[in-house]
Amino acid sequence: MIRRLAVIGVGLIGGSLARALREAGEVEEVVGCGRGRENLEKALELGVIDRYSHDVGEAVAGADMVFVGVPLGAMKGVFAAMRGHLAEDAVVTDGGSAKGSVVRDAAEAFGGLPAYFVPGHPIAGTERNGVEASFATLYRNRRVILTPLPETDPEAVARVRAMWEACGAEVTEMSVEHHDEVLAATSHLPHMLAFGLVDALARMKENDEIFRYAAGGFRDFTRIASSNPVMWRDICIANAEALSRMLSAFADEMKDLADTIARGDGDHLLEIFERAKAARDRYIDGLG
Repeated sequence: MIRRLAVIGVGLIGGSLARALREAGEVEEVVGCGRGRENLEKALELGVIDRYSHDVGEAVAGADMVFVGVPLGAMKGVFAAMRGHLAEDAVVTDGGSAKGSVVRDAAEAFGGLPAYFVPGHPIAGTERNGVEASFATLYRNRRVILTPLPETDPEAVARVRAMWEACGAEVTEMSVEHHDEVLAATSHLPHMLAFGLVDALARMKENDEIFRYAAGGFRDFTRIASSNPVMWRDICIANAEALSRMLSAFADEMKDLADTIARGDGDHLLEIFERAKAARDRYIDGLG
């Protein structure tokens, strides 16, 4: 049971965490914190939080669990604002998509990496934002990655693991570096492809006609281009090294595909498509 959960950034991710813990009966009080009064008032109205503050230090005071769900670019400021206000038994974790930058920000803000800090990343979400987009089952049967550091207290890790498992998530652990490489390939690269494709088509002269006749596959593939632009700008900057490598590798793959089509090499095209279909089918079977 979490006595008091402080959620810094009550949006889709933080709001869904609070909802899931409430539904599971695993939290007594939820304190929200953010800059937007309208969003916090809506969170209060929906019963996602019990009270709120615009001051991070005030919000975390007395909390035994603190979840930071702000964009990566705001992490350092939030960590700095809570320093000196945390309870002795507090554990701090986050939902940032690039762990290397979060760890660096925490170390700079706290003057070192605290034993109570457990970097984490729930692999869940939608293209929608704000507390109204949150729902209690977002994390059910989804993965949450924790990237504990040598300085991290194992008891703090156990408490964060228990929190996510109470939400119905499957919790795994890996290193910060491996996390950022894996997410560059499986999450960050697909978002870049969606953003890049939509932007390229939007800048064509005949873009109205292109979008008018877009089929279901186009809508499905580009859905994630409706995600928060500020958040994704921060993710690109924070995970620039790993993401740049993935984009370069994919550019080479696209060049090979373009050359194959230009040559009319049907055999090689079929080989690529069959290999991709088999890999995709194995992935879907694994999820099943």
